[in-house]
Amino acid sequence: MQVRSETRTQFSEEIRFIPSWAWALAAIGFVAAQIFFATFVAHQPDSPSPVPRTLLGVVAGTIFACYLLLIGYVNRDAGRRGMNRVLWTVIAVVITHGLGIILYLVLRQPLQSRCPQCDTVVQTGFNYCPKCNHQLHPSCPHCQHPVLGDDVYCAYCGGALAPPNPQPSSSSIAAQH
Repeated sequence: MQVRSETRTQFSEEIRFIPSWAWALAAIGFVAAQIFFATFVAHQPDSPSPVPRTLLGVVAGTIFACYLLLIGYVNRDAGRRGMNRVLWTVIAVVITHGLGIILYLVLRQPLQSRCPQCDTVVQTGFNYCPKCNHQLHPSCPHCQHPVLGDDVYCAYCGGALAPPNPQPSSSSIAAQH
């Protein structure tokens, strides 16, 4: 029997991040594309037959719905990253052919986190809080690269991270009793 993993991928978390108003607009946009191709395009003198026209409606509606979802994502993600939401949403809408969205994805700021000690906003990757000097991530005392909490040696420079805890020998335990 196959065990199902309960961990979510980063992509599914980003999809859940899209606001509900963007999902509603995308649904309306998809339906509007179907209506447009079923009514207005059907009445044109050189319109395609019903099957290709329906396929064109589905493709156009899907593309338009994805575009609206991406605009909603840009709006919400810009706020999460401390950027101007209105400005980036307008840029995503006004710069056509999806270039505004691509521009946002290229120029967006990295995600920010908060210091657990003083609640100051710090950039991702900082090892210490710039306000209170709280160590945010363990780092090697020799080369300052980030390390995991249970590492004994640094993977970058090979330096010892902490003196190993001496294991009590059986003779020292017997001498104590």
